[in-house]
Amino acid sequence: MPKTVDLTGQKFGEFTVLERTKERQDGYCVWRCRCSCGKEILVNTKRLQRGTMRDCGCVSVQTARKGPIAEDLTGRRFGRLTVLHRVENRNGRVCWACRCDCGTMHVVTAHDLKEGRVKSCGCFFRKTGRGMIDLKGQRYGRLTVVEMTERRDKRGSVIWRCRCDCGGEICVSENGLVHGNYRSCGCLKKEIQKDIYQQLHFIDGTCLEMLEKRKHRKDNTSGFRGVSRMKNGRYRVYIGFKGKRYYIGYFSDYQDAVTARLQAEQYIHDGFVKDYALWQQRAGKEPEWAKENPFVFEVKKLSGRLEIISSVRKQEYSEKALSESSL
Repeated sequence: MPKTVDLTGQKFGEFTVLERTKERQDGYCVWRCRCSCGKEILVNTKRLQRGTMRDCGCVSVQTARKGPIAEDLTGRRFGRLTVLHRVENRNGRVCWACRCDCGTMHVVTAHDLKEGRVKSCGCFFRKTGRGMIDLKGQRYGRLTVVEMTERRDKRGSVIWRCRCDCGGEICVSENGLVHGNYRSCGCLKKEIQKDIYQQLHFIDGTCLEMLEKRKHRKDNTSGFRGVSRMKNGRYRVYIGFKGKRYYIGYFSDYQDAVTARLQAEQYIHDGFVKDYALWQQRAGKEPEWAKENPFVFEVKKLSGRLEIISSVRKQEYSEKALSESSL
């Protein structure tokens, strides 16, 4: 049997070994130890030598709110920062209160201090501009970078003052410029929106392009535009035109509801586009006729049915009747 090593008087963490007892635990000798707080406790040889037990529990209770025991950085210097004392953890990281050489108090995580990521409160960075990209004089779209400001965004990115080609000025972060999020003071967006609006064709408040390229609404409950599923399980069909909503009816079968909606689109939307194309074609050849016969396309619900009042169709019917009477 191997000779037992005498641990009396030795220190293990917060423990000081007092004496060996006659007890044994898991085949190991048990020692009476005194913690730095004054409390005595029995610990076996394995736990002492392997460091799995270093105090009676008092240290864990005292640091429970602060987090796990960390290396003491008090008094140490990191760049321009002098560590004063430990503060409450942030997001599970050990934090220290530091004083910068400029006199500013700054809270930094132990990880950032040891890795050299933070060496000042920011004063050195603001004065010298070291560690950042100099954007002065560079162009990003219509913006020309004029100078750096002392402001920073939420992520610490430098705010730069820029002058737009239109003469306006705007302050933009470095990330916004480099990643192309800002290309002007806002004038470019206005011009693009104006050009898009000019390219669209509105007739009595109705956009032809939107009718030709109809899309599904995100809040649709049935999966098909103009068809909504009600609480009783039935489907309500409607169609919109010129800012008004016209209800077509209620259906128990989904396919019947979809068919009714498609027929309404063909009757109203497609009819509107077709009639306007015919009117525009003739208006290009006969400007005087276009002034005397402006384009009219109205939808009315009569006796539960949708009826179309169109100047183009009325003109076609009248010309057809005239040609038949001449025969």
